[in-house]
Amino acid sequence: MASGHSLAGKTALVIGGAGGIGAASARLFAEAGARVAVTHRPGGEAAARAEPLVKAMPGGGHIVIPADITETATLIAARDAIQRGFGRLDILVNSAGFTKPIPHGDLGALDDDFIDRMFAVNWRGQFAAIRTFAPMLKASGDGLIVNISSVAALNGAGSNIAYGAAKAGIDVMGKSLARALAPEVRVMTVSPGVVATGFVPGRGAEFNEKAAASTPLKRVATAEDVAEAVLACATHLSYSTGATIVVDGGRAL
Repeated sequence: MASGHSLAGKTALVIGGAGGIGAASARLFAEAGARVAVTHRPGGEAAARAEPLVKAMPGGGHIVIPADITETATLIAARDAIQRGFGRLDILVNSAGFTKPIPHGDLGALDDDFIDRMFAVNWRGQFAAIRTFAPMLKASGDGLIVNISSVAALNGAGSNIAYGAAKAGIDVMGKSLARALAPEVRVMTVSPGVVATGFVPGRGAEFNEKAAASTPLKRVATAEDVAEAVLACATHLSYSTGATIVVDGGRAL
């Protein structure tokens, strides 16, 4: 990596770093020279993935922190752990989220509990993370927030209506906070299309093949494709804020 694009001396927090896009982003940050903190939901498969991920990343001083973005108290505990371990925070990546395929015409399946959970995880949690870590990012003087959205926010398609609506909220939040947090902190949004990570339950190779056939670049994205866009926000796009980078192979054309 060119010296001008090194992240040596920087610290990055990847929330949801045990998932596909989060893990790929954490690895690229480490390769660029940053110290990285990765969060995962307490217990379960995510916790089992996070420790090996961090141990395998290049460089040193990386840490794993359990946190649930729907529980602000755990985010505050994570902030305190980063302050103790790193003493600073320069980059925050919001990559945690979940979804479930529901036909858009099946309005009854979007009951109140499901909608509340979708927004708690896919919008409120991201805002809570930004609210928690904004003071550290401002203190950096060159802070960056990267929110992972979805092309579902742009085209009204996607796994279900509530997911698309929550991601549209992420897009609007990014623009609002880009104004509110400037000039100390930049806010960027990365908006993937179909990604071969298994993020959407029930969508496997057959779905990906059909999606690839209708995509100009004739393949679906990898987690690394999206992570490269996340990294670019920190390395190449230093004069950009409030912008959305679409990573969909041209499928929306």
